[in-house]
Amino acid sequence: MCNETTALVCDNGSGLVKAGFAGDDAPRAVFPSIVGRPRHQVRLPVRMESAGIHETTYNSIMKCDIDIRKDLYANNVMSGGTTMYPGIADRMQKEITALAPSTMKIKIIAPPERKYSVWIGGSILASLSTFQQMWITKQEYDEAGPSIVHRKCF
Repeated sequence: MCNETTALVCDNGSGLVKAGFAGDDAPRAVFPSIVGRPRHQVRLPVRMESAGIHETTYNSIMKCDIDIRKDLYANNVMSGGTTMYPGIADRMQKEITALAPSTMKIKIIAPPERKYSVWIGGSILASLSTFQQMWITKQEYDEAGPSIVHRKCF
């Protein structure tokens, strides 16, 4: 009989897993050897190929009017629980700096309360009287299903 405790780690296709014991829910990279390497040097399985957050941010900025790009590069605010990974703000700074024109000042803002800022912003938005027409009751959702969101909000 073995008294050793082991963990089974399953990749869900995202490249990140949660592994550990006693409440340790910090994400772990499935492929630690590729973390921090430029994307063009990394070959991932087809199902994992997608733009990184830095590329998505860069592409979004580049689709905006040229007159506001400078302000957008200088005001990137991270929010939501997935931005709580250690070092993510520094990495975003480095990655976007590598993509952006060299004349641009890049600033990544990672407030300590960002884990809940999306929820707080949503709760403030929902409390505004102008947002009331988009409220969905449980009864409406039960009757119409998810399509009620499209009818009331778009």
